[in-house]
Amino acid sequence: MKSAGKSLKEALLSAQSEQRITVGVYESAKIMTEDPDSVSFCVLATDEEFECDIALQIHFTLIQSFCFDNDISIVRVSDTQRLAEIVGDKAEQLEDAHCVLITNPSEGSWDEPALEKLHVFCEERRRQNDWLPEVSLPGGGR
Repeated sequence: MKSAGKSLKEALLSAQSEQRITVGVYESAKIMTEDPDSVSFCVLATDEEFECDIALQIHFTLIQSFCFDNDISIVRVSDTQRLAEIVGDKAEQLEDAHCVLITNPSEGSWDEPALEKLHVFCEERRRQNDWLPEVSLPGGGR
């Protein structure tokens, strides 16, 4: 769904400009453990290079379960490099962009139209028993 991809990109860029992005599997797990109510959205990314990484797949399973249990919307993207281009401004972020969290702003977490569209998209997909919908990020610059 192209509009979901566009909304995801907009939500990521908006959250990044407000410093509400957490990049990395371990960093995301730490945030989820310490303050799960602060997490608004989760993005898991993998590509062919990492499909056989058993440790990463186990982490993904645990993160998915945590998101489901805590009503956190979650999507999957199949282009880790593209996700890293959007959210990464540090070399280490580019290497570990397999999990990205968007946390809630201090107030008005639902005031963000792109994020609201993503929540609605995820809710509609869950009604169709698609618990981890895949979204394609649009190309181009940041």
